[in-house]
Amino acid sequence: MQEDISKNEQEDDGLFEHHQIKVDPKQDLLRIDKFLMDRLPNVTRNKVQKAIKDGFVQVNGESIKSNYKIHPNDNIRIALPEPPRDTEVKPENIPLDIVYEDSDFLIVNKEAGMVVHPAHQNWEGTLVNALAYHFQQLPEMQGNEGRPGLVHRIDKDTSGLLVIAKTEKSMPHLAKQFFDHSIERTYYALVWGEMEDDEGTIDVNLGRSFKDRRITDAFPEGDFGRTAITHYKVLERLRYVTLIQCNLETGRTHQIRAHMKYIGHPLFNDATYGGDRILKGTQFSKYKSFVDNCFKIIPRQALHAKSLGFIHPSQNKAVHFDSELPQDFKEVLEKWKHYIQFH
Repeated sequence: MQEDISKNEQEDDGLFEHHQIKVDPKQDLLRIDKFLMDRLPNVTRNKVQKAIKDGFVQVNGESIKSNYKIHPNDNIRIALPEPPRDTEVKPENIPLDIVYEDSDFLIVNKEAGMVVHPAHQNWEGTLVNALAYHFQQLPEMQGNEGRPGLVHRIDKDTSGLLVIAKTEKSMPHLAKQFFDHSIERTYYALVWGEMEDDEGTIDVNLGRSFKDRRITDAFPEGDFGRTAITHYKVLERLRYVTLIQCNLETGRTHQIRAHMKYIGHPLFNDATYGGDRILKGTQFSKYKSFVDNCFKIIPRQALHAKSLGFIHPSQNKAVHFDSELPQDFKEVLEKWKHYIQFH
């Protein structure tokens, strides 16, 4: 009996169903497309073969061809477009902050509070609704209709950069870079407390919480979840809080938020992961009032997707895009700098 190690674990930036299969030691030789059709629910041969052609199927860490025959003990990793519940997108005239655009893709600076794509309880006002209005011919990943141009996503209350594919060629090219974890992604985060080290790496499995499926938990024993790696570097120490830069090697749901909670430094005002209360400092009324005012300035987790770097789909050269911190983030930083200077 094959073991499906990890199924339907969503990544922030993948928009895929992820499956990881350990082949049985007694498995007979069998073409991989036939094997996956039998193994995965509601999957057609065409869908499997397209995934193989686009490089979204790996065996023992290597891309393969559709005529590959699986062997006993093979490790298979596959990503299939995650079908949305509803494919009808209502175009809405919502302004977009477009940082860069050419014939292959565009870079959008998403504001905090905007949901990336329509889903349960958020059918309107999303980034995809805005894209459908401003760009009528954006491509859609086969099996992932209703999310034109999308190859990754960030949380509703996280601000920052997203790349949007504009052509049928650029979409799988960009999506493959996310799948391979070769995209350079830099986030700025304000976290509670003083970080002990100036830089470090958090390599701890993450997965959906057993108690609340909306939350991501850390599994340090590695007995559940999927590999998650976050590199961090301290940018500024503000006594009670610390501004850090995070670079993602993987793209798990809520990765930075869950990893920072795990090491005891939740993001400032991250209500989901316990950062919306005083975790460093005194309980004196003046300090408490100051923190409450900061929470009002940035009524969300202090996290910004600051930069993106990847290989251009048609020019085959490295490109890099950066953004400024949004006003709420900058303002709360200034308030902390002023506070520690005069207290």
